[in-house]
Amino acid sequence: MKRLIPGIVLLLVVAGGVVFLNAREKETVSPDRRALELFTNQAISGERISEPSQIDLGEESALCEGQAQADFNCYEKIFADLTKNEGIVAAFALLRAEYAKSAYVQSQCHPLAHVIGNTAATLFPDVSEAYTKGDSFCWSGYYHGVLEGVIGRIGYSNLGKEMNSICKGLRDARAYSFDHYNCVHGLGHGVMAVTNNELFQSLETCDILEDSWERTSCWSGAFMENVIVDNKNHYTKYLKPENPLYPCSAVNEQYKGTCYLMQTSYMLKVTLGDFQKVFDLCGQAETNHQNTCYQSLGRDASGRSLSNVEQTKATCDLGKNFAQRSNCVIGAVKDFISYFHSDAQAKELCASLDGADLQKVCKDTAESYATVL
Repeated sequence: MKRLIPGIVLLLVVAGGVVFLNAREKETVSPDRRALELFTNQAISGERISEPSQIDLGEESALCEGQAQADFNCYEKIFADLTKNEGIVAAFALLRAEYAKSAYVQSQCHPLAHVIGNTAATLFPDVSEAYTKGDSFCWSGYYHGVLEGVIGRIGYSNLGKEMNSICKGLRDARAYSFDHYNCVHGLGHGVMAVTNNELFQSLETCDILEDSWERTSCWSGAFMENVIVDNKNHYTKYLKPENPLYPCSAVNEQYKGTCYLMQTSYMLKVTLGDFQKVFDLCGQAETNHQNTCYQSLGRDASGRSLSNVEQTKATCDLGKNFAQRSNCVIGAVKDFISYFHSDAQAKELCASLDGADLQKVCKDTAESYATVL
């Protein structure tokens, strides 16, 4: 990564995966499934800035001196107090400044953004108002922290009856918008926090949501949290280095597409960035989810190269067959568009590809995907 049911009556393909609609739903506004995919990709693409390798470090932070320079509790108190006393803008200004000079702050940037959001949740009457003051720096940790704070106040025992009302203000204001997505995606992160990263329990809690679009968005937050906590000062038992396809290989069918869309960044971690090995691992996934896995890998090919055309092309060319290469290109070109908010760079990628068939897949994907920007 850069810097995720009962009563089934209809299937829709999203990013090579499957979204399930439920007969009980009566949605007055039709959700755009392509927009859901776009929002998920944007949530991932927007985090390139938080990659430590992209920053030239200066002097270490003096916020927490001596042994406290690696003491999360010290930084947590500073950012919580600053948010409470001087506001969210001041807290993020300090976080950005410290990020540029402290390797520790870089490694803990997402949890520290959570701290700002968690504190902000106590300053506003509802999620909608807290979100309007937000900042997406460092894996949108602020938004996830807001939901963690809200869910923490509600308590897990009361969450079942409150789940459908937490994001109601954002849903009523603009259903299926990016703010709406960020809220229900954040629910997935928040539920993971209050369940102590119990992934399967969190997915079942997401299923309380009555709207299929919201459920899928919540699942994406839970799966993303499961992947990023491995690097973000947390621990999850739902990742296995000896089985990089887990938990996607173990979750129920309705969750698998969303899971594989997030999983390849972890697969790259355990293979030390070996894209060829991850292509092979994706080939071991369930047949109907292999394409999603290849597309997720294409997104990572774009992300790890900062959307460099030559490097992204070279990575997708590692695919051993047209299915692997073409789906890698699909994931990559979507990531180009998500990151640049333009199709200009995507067109450059398409033009660089070998073979008319691969170029057509790329161009058709770019044209369709750009319409939801």
